[in-house]
Amino acid sequence: MQNFSNKVVVVTGAASGIGKALARAFLAEGAKVVMSDVEQGALDATASELAAGGGEVLAVVCDVSKAESVEALASKVYEHFGACHVLCNNAGVSVPNANVWDTTPNDWQWVLGVNLRGIAHGVQAFVPRMLAGGEEGVIMNTSSGDGGISPLADQSVYASSKAGVSIMTECLNAQLVGQNSALRACIFYPSGGILPTGIWTTRRNRPAELAREKPPAEGAEMTFDEFMSGMKEIGVDLPVQDLDELAQFALAGLKQRDFVIMIGRESMEETLVARARKLARGECPIEHGLHG
Repeated sequence: MQNFSNKVVVVTGAASGIGKALARAFLAEGAKVVMSDVEQGALDATASELAAGGGEVLAVVCDVSKAESVEALASKVYEHFGACHVLCNNAGVSVPNANVWDTTPNDWQWVLGVNLRGIAHGVQAFVPRMLAGGEEGVIMNTSSGDGGISPLADQSVYASSKAGVSIMTECLNAQLVGQNSALRACIFYPSGGILPTGIWTTRRNRPAELAREKPPAEGAEMTFDEFMSGMKEIGVDLPVQDLDELAQFALAGLKQRDFVIMIGRESMEETLVARARKLARGECPIEHGLHG
């Protein structure tokens, strides 16, 4: 898709962070943007902010973990615009770092519900409508290098969900291509450095019925600022990726019809080959210890 002008773009998790940056980038290129998020106040404020800069914005509250909520989102999009050309399944959450045996049932229920089933719900609600429209389109699913490429041992819940996103997207794209449709799917790996997004504090949106059954270990949860301060204290200066630049990179990848959209994508090969070699030898590819 070379031109986003007058195209209808749907972004989930759009009230802040990467979703907000994506919405802003699409608006700058003349797209009509549907911003969706579970957080009503933040969504309304962000939608008003971006609309003030020019362009057509529609804000729709949606909980992607609920199929009926995503179906309602799709219905509203098609009632309002009559089409969807780009679907950015971007909403995501995370839970405290923990050994797998210290995670809780609700950790898995919540994270898989949003990160993995949420994307499946988006595909189920939008792709049949997009196929019926017969126009060129793309589904961009936000995954993570933590899971899709090289999982971190202490982030087992999040990494598992994101590995699932990557595999689901491979299957989806193969099916769309195999059926000669005008649609394609791609994986977006946010990258380039540490990302200052709302993923650090997603517990603010965790439903009461999925509250953690026991408190996390001390130090298992921290904000972005706390993490960066901790790194500086031990002499580690980590690069921070500008989110607007990341969004521009993502749009460039969509225009190039890349299946994998990732800054520094060329480094993936060495990582995946090393993992494959360990697996082929019957070894665990993750090093021992929490931060393998």
